[in-house]
Amino acid sequence: MERIYLGIDPGKNGGIAFIDEYNNELSTVPYSDDELVKTCFYAVEYDCICCLEKVGAMPGQGVVSMFNFGKSYGYIKGVLEAFGIPYQEISPQKWKKEFGLNSDKAASVEVCRRLFPDVN
Repeated sequence: MERIYLGIDPGKNGGIAFIDEYNNELSTVPYSDDELVKTCFYAVEYDCICCLEKVGAMPGQGVVSMFNFGKSYGYIKGVLEAFGIPYQEISPQKWKKEFGLNSDKAASVEVCRRLFPDVN
């Protein structure tokens, strides 16, 4: 069975990406609850592994926004578990360290463009 790798950035402007084990097919979509469910329906047909960005509260966030973010993060984990998709939570600090990145979002985007030049 072919393996696909699923990556989820759960932030407000987050996204969902998946790629097959041969780097032949890459798909990216902006995160939404509907897109998450559609992607999981697709992913269960394959041997799928998911990396979920483990993010937390940011300084200055209000109580309501932190609560809503936590609710959304729990929803993502629940959907993955309901579909039986194994996942690993990985902090932004850890994955960025692997690429020699810091908090500069533009640098992260540039690394992605180099790795996946055909993806906007």
